[in-house]
Amino acid sequence: MPVIYPFTAIVGQERMRRALVLNAVNPRIGGVLIRGERGTAKSTAARALAALLPQVKIVSDCRFNCDPDSPSTWCTECRERVEHGETLPSSVVTTSFVNLPVSATEDRVVGTLDIERAIQKGERHFDAGVLAAANRGLLYIDEVNLLDDHVVDVLLDSAAMGMNIVEREGISFSHPARFILVGTMNPEEGDLRPQLLDRFALSVDIFGIHETRERVLIMERNLEFEKDAAGFRDLWLPKEQELSRQIEAARRILDDVTHSRRDLLAIASLTASLNVDGHRADLVILKAARAQAAFEGRTAITDRDIALAAELALPHRIKRGPFQQSEMSMEELQDRIEQLQGESQSTGRKSEETGEEEDEAFGQKKK
Repeated sequence: MPVIYPFTAIVGQERMRRALVLNAVNPRIGGVLIRGERGTAKSTAARALAALLPQVKIVSDCRFNCDPDSPSTWCTECRERVEHGETLPSSVVTTSFVNLPVSATEDRVVGTLDIERAIQKGERHFDAGVLAAANRGLLYIDEVNLLDDHVVDVLLDSAAMGMNIVEREGISFSHPARFILVGTMNPEEGDLRPQLLDRFALSVDIFGIHETRERVLIMERNLEFEKDAAGFRDLWLPKEQELSRQIEAARRILDDVTHSRRDLLAIASLTASLNVDGHRADLVILKAARAQAAFEGRTAITDRDIALAAELALPHRIKRGPFQQSEMSMEELQDRIEQLQGESQSTGRKSEETGEEEDEAFGQKKK
Protein backbone atom coordinates (compact mmCIF):
# COMPACT_ATOMS: atom_id res chain seq x y z
CA MET A 1 0.00 0.00 0.00
CA PRO A 2 1.50 3.39 -0.99
CA VAL A 3 2.48 5.83 1.75
CA ILE A 4 0.09 8.79 2.01
CA TYR A 5 1.47 12.31 2.31
CA PRO A 6 0.81 13.53 5.91
CA PHE A 7 -2.10 15.92 6.43
CA THR A 8 -0.16 17.98 8.95
CA ALA A 9 2.71 18.44 6.46
CA ILE A 10 0.53 20.39 4.01
CA VAL A 11 1.75 23.98 3.81
CA GLY A 12 -0.81 26.79 4.13
CA GLN A 13 -4.40 26.32 2.86
CA GLU A 14 -5.74 26.78 6.42
CA ARG A 15 -9.37 27.10 5.37
CA MET A 16 -9.30 23.88 3.37
CA ARG A 17 -7.69 21.97 6.22
CA ARG A 18 -10.18 23.39 8.73
CA ALA A 19 -13.18 22.51 6.54
CA LEU A 20 -11.94 18.93 6.20
CA VAL A 21 -11.27 18.55 9.93
CA LEU A 22 -14.72 19.89 10.88
CA ASN A 23 -16.34 17.31 8.58
CA ALA A 24 -14.18 14.65 10.20
CA VAL A 25 -15.45 15.72 13.63
CA ASN A 26 -19.07 15.75 12.43
CA PRO A 27 -19.75 14.00 9.09
CA ARG A 28 -23.39 15.14 9.43
CA ILE A 29 -22.31 18.68 8.48
CA GLY A 30 -22.77 17.60 4.87
CA GLY A 31 -19.43 17.58 3.11
CA VAL A 32 -17.06 20.12 1.62
CA LEU A 33 -16.44 21.33 -1.92
CA ILE A 34 -12.88 22.43 -2.63
CA ARG A 35 -12.53 24.66 -5.68
CA GLY A 36 -9.10 25.63 -6.87
CA GLU A 37 -6.58 25.79 -9.64
CA ARG A 38 -4.36 22.88 -10.58
CA GLY A 39 -1.60 21.82 -8.18
CA THR A 40 -3.01 23.28 -4.96
CA ALA A 41 -3.04 20.02 -2.90
CA LYS A 42 -6.80 19.37 -3.21
CA SER A 43 -6.49 15.61 -3.81
CA THR A 44 -3.52 15.32 -1.46
CA ALA A 45 -5.52 16.83 1.41
CA ALA A 46 -8.52 14.52 0.90
CA ARG A 47 -6.39 11.36 0.90
CA ALA A 48 -4.31 12.62 3.83
CA LEU A 49 -7.43 13.26 5.92
CA ALA A 50 -8.68 9.70 5.44
CA ALA A 51 -5.30 8.34 6.53
CA LEU A 52 -5.41 10.08 9.92
CA LEU A 53 -9.07 9.46 10.80
CA PRO A 54 -9.65 7.39 13.95
CA GLN A 55 -10.50 3.69 13.54
CA VAL A 56 -14.18 2.72 13.58
CA LYS A 57 -16.06 -0.16 15.19
CA ILE A 58 -18.07 -2.21 12.69
CA VAL A 59 -20.14 -5.40 12.42
CA SER A 60 -17.35 -7.76 11.33
CA ASP A 61 -19.12 -9.62 8.53
CA CYS A 62 -21.37 -6.79 7.32
CA ARG A 63 -20.59 -5.53 3.83
CA PHE A 64 -21.96 -2.10 4.76
CA ASN A 65 -19.74 -1.55 7.84
CA CYS A 66 -22.76 -1.08 10.13
CA ASP A 67 -22.15 0.35 13.60
CA PRO A 68 -22.97 -2.43 16.14
CA ASP A 69 -23.75 0.21 18.78
CA SER A 70 -26.31 2.08 16.64
CA PRO A 71 -29.24 -0.23 15.78
CA SER A 72 -31.26 2.62 14.21
CA THR A 73 -28.69 2.86 11.40
CA TRP A 74 -28.37 -0.86 10.63
CA CYS A 75 -28.80 -2.20 7.11
CA THR A 76 -31.69 -4.50 6.20
CA GLU A 77 -29.46 -7.58 6.54
CA CYS A 78 -28.22 -6.75 10.06
CA ARG A 79 -31.75 -5.98 11.28
CA GLU A 80 -33.03 -9.31 9.95
CA ARG A 81 -30.15 -11.21 11.55
CA VAL A 82 -30.91 -9.73 14.97
CA GLU A 83 -34.65 -10.40 14.52
CA HIS A 84 -33.74 -14.08 14.01
CA GLY A 85 -31.83 -14.11 17.31
CA GLU A 86 -28.32 -13.81 15.93
CA THR A 87 -25.60 -11.89 17.78
CA LEU A 88 -23.63 -9.53 15.58
CA PRO A 89 -19.82 -9.88 15.84
CA SER A 90 -17.79 -6.67 15.93
CA SER A 91 -14.27 -5.52 15.12
CA VAL A 92 -12.29 -2.29 14.74
CA VAL A 93 -11.00 -1.30 11.29
CA THR A 94 -9.26 1.58 9.55
CA THR A 95 -11.53 4.27 8.09
CA SER A 96 -12.12 3.56 4.40
CA PHE A 97 -11.26 5.90 1.52
CA VAL A 98 -13.42 5.50 -1.59
CA ASN A 99 -12.61 7.31 -4.82
CA LEU A 100 -15.62 7.80 -7.12
CA PRO A 101 -14.68 7.82 -10.82
CA VAL A 102 -16.11 10.56 -13.04
CA SER A 103 -17.65 7.90 -15.30
CA ALA A 104 -19.73 6.38 -12.47
CA THR A 105 -23.39 5.61 -13.27
CA GLU A 106 -26.31 5.78 -10.85
CA ASP A 107 -26.44 1.97 -10.51
CA ARG A 108 -22.73 1.89 -9.73
CA VAL A 109 -23.27 4.50 -7.00
CA VAL A 110 -26.42 3.25 -5.23
CA GLY A 111 -26.25 -0.47 -6.08
CA THR A 112 -28.82 -2.69 -7.80
CA LEU A 113 -31.50 -5.20 -6.86
CA ASP A 114 -31.52 -8.49 -8.81
CA ILE A 115 -35.16 -8.58 -9.93
CA GLU A 116 -34.76 -11.72 -12.04
CA ARG A 117 -33.43 -13.68 -9.06
CA ALA A 118 -36.27 -12.37 -6.90
CA ILE A 119 -38.90 -13.50 -9.41
CA GLN A 120 -37.39 -16.90 -10.20
CA LYS A 121 -36.13 -17.96 -6.77
CA GLY A 122 -38.01 -15.65 -4.41
CA GLU A 123 -34.71 -14.37 -3.02
CA ARG A 124 -33.81 -10.74 -2.48
CA HIS A 125 -30.29 -10.01 -3.65
CA PHE A 126 -28.64 -6.60 -3.51
CA ASP A 127 -25.41 -5.80 -5.35
CA ALA A 128 -23.76 -3.10 -3.25
CA GLY A 129 -22.50 0.11 -4.85
CA VAL A 130 -20.08 2.89 -3.99
CA LEU A 131 -22.28 4.24 -1.18
CA ALA A 132 -22.04 0.90 0.63
CA ALA A 133 -18.25 0.90 0.47
CA ALA A 134 -18.11 4.53 1.64
CA ASN A 135 -20.32 4.10 4.71
CA ARG A 136 -18.51 5.38 7.82
CA GLY A 137 -15.56 6.37 5.66
CA LEU A 138 -14.57 9.16 3.29
CA LEU A 139 -16.04 9.43 -0.21
CA TYR A 140 -13.86 11.47 -2.53
CA ILE A 141 -15.04 12.86 -5.87
CA ASP A 142 -12.38 14.45 -8.04
CA GLU A 143 -13.65 16.78 -10.78
CA VAL A 144 -17.14 16.67 -9.30
CA ASN A 145 -18.24 19.32 -11.80
CA LEU A 146 -17.70 16.80 -14.61
CA LEU A 147 -19.89 14.13 -12.95
CA ASP A 148 -23.43 13.63 -14.26
CA ASP A 149 -25.79 16.02 -12.42
CA HIS A 150 -28.23 13.24 -11.54
CA VAL A 151 -25.47 11.15 -9.95
CA VAL A 152 -24.35 14.18 -7.90
CA ASP A 153 -27.98 14.64 -6.78
CA VAL A 154 -28.16 11.03 -5.60
CA LEU A 155 -24.88 11.35 -3.70
CA LEU A 156 -25.92 14.55 -1.96
CA ASP A 157 -29.34 13.10 -1.06
CA SER A 158 -27.70 10.07 0.55
CA ALA A 159 -25.18 12.26 2.38
CA ALA A 160 -28.03 14.38 3.77
CA MET A 161 -30.23 11.43 4.83
CA GLY A 162 -27.42 9.17 6.01
CA MET A 163 -29.25 6.27 4.36
CA ASN A 164 -29.34 4.71 0.90
CA ILE A 165 -32.73 3.23 -0.05
CA VAL A 166 -33.09 1.26 -3.26
CA GLU A 167 -36.61 0.30 -4.41
CA ARG A 168 -37.58 -1.53 -7.56
CA GLU A 169 -40.65 -3.52 -8.59
CA GLY A 170 -42.00 -3.56 -5.03
CA ILE A 171 -38.71 -4.77 -3.54
CA SER A 172 -36.85 -2.51 -1.13
CA PHE A 173 -33.41 -2.58 0.44
CA SER A 174 -31.74 0.01 2.65
CA HIS A 175 -28.36 0.46 4.24
CA PRO A 176 -26.60 3.30 6.11
CA ALA A 177 -24.66 5.80 4.01
CA ARG A 178 -22.94 8.06 6.50
CA PHE A 179 -19.69 9.32 5.07
CA ILE A 180 -17.47 12.37 4.86
CA LEU A 181 -18.12 13.78 1.40
CA VAL A 182 -15.23 15.63 -0.23
CA GLY A 183 -15.57 17.02 -3.73
CA THR A 184 -12.84 18.85 -5.62
CA MET A 185 -12.95 20.76 -8.90
CA ASN A 186 -11.12 23.25 -11.07
CA PRO A 187 -13.51 26.14 -11.92
CA GLU A 188 -11.66 26.60 -15.21
CA GLU A 189 -13.28 23.37 -16.39
CA GLY A 190 -16.84 24.53 -15.64
CA ASP A 191 -18.89 25.09 -12.49
CA LEU A 192 -21.64 23.18 -10.73
CA ARG A 193 -25.27 24.19 -11.13
CA PRO A 194 -26.32 26.58 -8.30
CA GLN A 195 -28.79 23.98 -6.97
CA LEU A 196 -26.02 21.41 -6.57
CA LEU A 197 -23.53 23.97 -5.27
CA ASP A 198 -25.87 24.87 -2.40
CA ARG A 199 -26.17 21.21 -1.40
CA PHE A 200 -22.51 21.09 -0.38
CA ALA A 201 -22.45 22.24 3.24
CA LEU A 202 -19.06 23.95 3.13
CA SER A 203 -17.08 25.41 0.26
CA VAL A 204 -13.49 26.59 0.03
CA ASP A 205 -11.81 28.47 -2.82
CA ILE A 206 -8.07 27.87 -2.74
CA PHE A 207 -5.25 29.40 -4.73
CA GLY A 208 -1.55 28.85 -5.19
CA ILE A 209 0.60 30.30 -2.40
CA HIS A 210 2.51 33.43 -3.42
CA GLU A 211 4.72 33.84 -0.34
CA THR A 212 8.23 32.84 -1.41
CA ARG A 213 9.28 31.09 1.81
CA GLU A 214 6.16 28.93 1.85
CA ARG A 215 6.66 27.97 -1.81
CA VAL A 216 10.22 26.92 -0.96
CA LEU A 217 8.90 24.91 2.00
CA ILE A 218 6.43 23.10 -0.28
CA MET A 219 9.27 22.11 -2.63
CA GLU A 220 11.52 20.96 0.22
CA ARG A 221 8.83 18.79 1.82
CA ASN A 222 7.80 17.22 -1.47
CA LEU A 223 11.42 16.40 -2.33
CA GLU A 224 11.85 14.79 1.10
CA PHE A 225 8.67 12.76 0.60
CA GLU A 226 9.73 11.58 -2.87
CA LYS A 227 13.19 10.61 -1.58
CA ASP A 228 11.94 8.57 1.41
CA ALA A 229 8.15 8.46 1.77
CA ALA A 230 8.14 6.11 4.78
CA GLY A 231 10.79 8.11 6.60
CA PHE A 232 8.96 11.38 5.91
CA ARG A 233 5.72 9.84 7.20
CA ASP A 234 7.46 8.65 10.38
CA LEU A 235 8.85 12.16 10.91
CA TRP A 236 5.35 13.64 10.89
CA LEU A 237 3.69 10.73 12.70
CA PRO A 238 3.58 12.39 16.17
CA LYS A 239 1.67 15.39 14.75
CA GLU A 240 -0.62 13.07 12.77
CA GLN A 241 -1.41 11.04 15.88
CA GLU A 242 -2.01 14.19 17.91
CA LEU A 243 -4.52 15.51 15.35
CA SER A 244 -6.19 12.10 15.12
CA ARG A 245 -6.62 12.01 18.91
CA GLN A 246 -8.01 15.55 18.86
CA ILE A 247 -10.62 14.57 16.24
CA GLU A 248 -11.55 11.47 18.23
CA ALA A 249 -11.92 13.49 21.44
CA ALA A 250 -14.04 16.07 19.61
CA ARG A 251 -16.36 13.34 18.35
CA ARG A 252 -16.91 12.13 21.90
CA ILE A 253 -18.03 15.53 23.23
CA LEU A 254 -19.81 16.78 20.11
CA ASP A 255 -23.29 15.87 21.39
CA ASP A 256 -22.57 17.76 24.62
CA VAL A 257 -21.81 21.06 22.86
CA THR A 258 -24.55 23.55 23.65
CA HIS A 259 -25.82 26.73 22.03
CA SER A 260 -28.05 29.52 23.28
CA ARG A 261 -30.97 31.33 21.69
CA ARG A 262 -28.62 34.31 21.36
CA ASP A 263 -26.36 32.14 19.17
CA LEU A 264 -29.29 31.16 16.96
CA LEU A 265 -30.32 34.81 16.62
CA ALA A 266 -26.73 35.73 15.68
CA ILE A 267 -26.68 33.09 12.92
CA ALA A 268 -30.13 34.02 11.60
CA SER A 269 -29.33 37.75 11.64
CA LEU A 270 -26.07 37.16 9.78
CA THR A 271 -27.57 35.08 6.98
CA ALA A 272 -30.58 37.41 6.66
CA SER A 273 -28.35 40.49 6.44
CA LEU A 274 -26.38 38.86 3.61
CA ASN A 275 -29.57 37.90 1.73
CA VAL A 276 -28.80 34.18 1.80
CA ASP A 277 -31.58 32.11 0.21
CA GLY A 278 -33.16 29.21 2.11
CA HIS A 279 -32.30 27.93 5.56
CA ARG A 280 -29.65 25.33 4.81
CA ALA A 281 -26.86 27.83 5.52
CA ASP A 282 -28.20 28.55 9.03
CA LEU A 283 -28.22 24.85 9.94
CA VAL A 284 -24.79 24.26 8.42
CA ILE A 285 -23.27 27.18 10.35
CA LEU A 286 -24.70 25.84 13.62
CA LYS A 287 -23.38 22.31 12.99
CA ALA A 288 -19.95 23.58 11.94
CA ALA A 289 -19.76 25.96 14.91
CA ARG A 290 -20.52 23.08 17.29
CA ALA A 291 -17.85 20.96 15.59
CA GLN A 292 -15.36 23.84 15.92
CA ALA A 293 -16.08 24.16 19.64
CA ALA A 294 -15.76 20.39 20.15
CA PHE A 295 -12.47 20.35 18.23
CA GLU A 296 -11.11 22.97 20.62
CA GLY A 297 -12.38 20.96 23.60
CA ARG A 298 -15.24 23.30 24.57
CA THR A 299 -18.89 22.47 25.24
CA ALA A 300 -20.45 25.82 24.28
CA ILE A 301 -20.15 27.76 21.03
CA THR A 302 -18.97 31.36 20.80
CA ASP A 303 -19.25 34.20 18.28
CA ARG A 304 -15.82 33.22 16.99
CA ASP A 305 -17.05 29.67 16.29
CA ILE A 306 -20.00 31.09 14.37
CA ALA A 307 -17.73 33.39 12.35
CA LEU A 308 -15.31 30.54 11.54
CA ALA A 309 -18.23 28.35 10.43
CA ALA A 310 -19.80 31.14 8.38
CA GLU A 311 -16.49 31.72 6.62
CA LEU A 312 -16.84 28.20 5.18
CA ALA A 313 -20.62 27.97 4.78
CA LEU A 314 -21.39 31.27 3.04
CA PRO A 315 -18.93 31.89 0.15
CA HIS A 316 -20.92 29.80 -2.36
CA ARG A 317 -24.29 31.02 -1.11
CA ILE A 318 -23.90 34.81 -1.09
CA LYS A 319 -25.27 36.61 -4.14
CA ARG A 320 -22.65 39.00 -5.46
CA GLY A 321 -22.71 41.89 -7.86
CA PRO A 322 -19.87 42.52 -10.32
CA PHE A 323 -18.16 45.08 -8.03
CA GLN A 324 -18.52 43.22 -4.72
CA GLN A 325 -15.54 41.57 -3.05
CA SER A 326 -15.25 37.85 -3.56
CA GLU A 327 -15.29 36.83 0.10
CA MET A 328 -15.48 38.02 3.69
CA SER A 329 -12.76 37.27 6.20
CA MET A 330 -13.44 35.65 9.55
CA GLU A 331 -12.69 38.96 11.30
CA GLU A 332 -15.22 40.80 9.08
CA LEU A 333 -17.85 38.16 9.80
CA GLN A 334 -17.21 38.40 13.54
CA ASP A 335 -17.51 42.19 13.37
CA ARG A 336 -20.78 41.80 11.44
CA ILE A 337 -22.13 39.40 14.09
CA GLU A 338 -21.24 41.80 16.93
CA GLN A 339 -22.78 44.70 15.02
CA LEU A 340 -26.02 42.79 14.45
CA GLN A 341 -26.16 41.74 18.09
CA GLY A 342 -25.68 45.38 19.13
CA GLU A 343 -28.54 46.43 16.85
CA SER A 344 -30.71 43.64 18.24
CA GLN A 345 -30.05 44.71 21.83
CA SER A 346 -30.77 48.32 20.89
CA THR A 347 -34.07 47.30 19.29
CA GLY A 348 -34.93 45.27 22.37
CA ARG A 349 -34.35 48.23 24.69
CA LYS A 350 -36.43 50.48 22.43
CA SER A 351 -39.29 47.98 22.49
CA GLU A 352 -39.18 47.87 26.29
CA GLU A 353 -39.28 51.67 26.48
CA THR A 354 -42.37 51.85 24.22
CA GLY A 355 -44.09 49.03 26.10
CA GLU A 356 -44.02 46.71 23.13
CA GLU A 357 -43.40 42.98 23.44
CA GLU A 358 -42.19 40.74 20.64
CA ASP A 359 -43.93 37.48 19.92
CA GLU A 360 -41.15 34.81 19.90
CA ALA A 361 -42.89 32.52 17.47
CA PHE A 362 -43.68 35.00 14.68
CA GLY A 363 -41.66 38.14 15.44
CA GLN A 364 -44.89 40.20 15.59
CA LYS A 365 -45.20 43.19 17.91
CA LYS A 366 -47.71 43.17 20.73
CA LYS A 367 -48.87 46.17 22.69
